[in-house]
Amino acid sequence: EKQQQFENLDVQLRKLHASVESLVFNRKELSVNTASFAKSAAMLGNSEDHTALSRALSQLAEVEEKIDQLHQDQACADFYLISELLGDYVRLITAGVFDQRMKTWAKCQDAQVMLQRKREAEAKLQHANKPDKLQQAKDEIRERVFALAVKPNAGFSDLRVFFSSQKDRVKDFRVVIIKYLESLVHTQQQLIKYWEAFLPEAKAIS
Repeated sequence: EKQQQFENLDVQLRKLHASVESLVFNRKELSVNTASFAKSAAMLGNSEDHTALSRALSQLAEVEEKIDQLHQDQACADFYLISELLGDYVRLITAGVFDQRMKTWAKCQDAQVMLQRKREAEAKLQHANKPDKLQQAKDEIRERVFALAVKPNAGFSDLRVFFSSQKDRVKDFRVVIIKYLESLVHTQQQLIKYWEAFLPEAKAIS
C-alpha cells in the first residue's frame, strides 16, 4: 500500500513538474512579447501628432517595460522556487531511496513473522516434551532474535534518519511554497499599481 502511495506521488509530482516547466516557458514568452509591445508603443508615441495620445502611448510603453520586468522576475521565481524544487523531489523518488526503505520495512516484517512461527513451534515442542528438538528450536529463535535486532534495526536506524531528514524537507517545501505565493501576490500588486498610475493618462486622451 505504501509503495503504491509513493508511486502515485511520483506520478503526480512529475505531472506538476511538467506543468510548472510549461508555465516557466509561457511566462518567458509573455515577457518577450510584452517587451516587443512596449517598443511598438514607444515608436507610435514618438510619431503621434496628437499630444495627449502621444503622451499616453509613451506612458503605456513605460508601463509595459515595467510589466516585462515583472514577468522576467516571476519567471525566475517559477523556475528557481518551484520547478527546481519539484525536480529535486522527482529525482529523489526516482533514485530509489523510498524503494530501498520499503524493502527494509518488508524484510523486518518477514523476520517478525518468522520469529513468531519459531516461538509457536517451540511452545509445541515443550508441550510434546521433546528436549532434543527443543534445544534446536531455542537456538534458531536466538539466531532470529539476533538477526532481527541487528540487521533490521540497522535498517530502521537509517530509516529514522531518512524520514527525519524528510521532515526537514517538508518544512523547506512549505517555506518555499509560501515564498512563491508571496512572489505571485507581489507581482499582482505591482501590476495593479502600474495600471492605476497609467489610468489618468488614458482618461486624459480627448
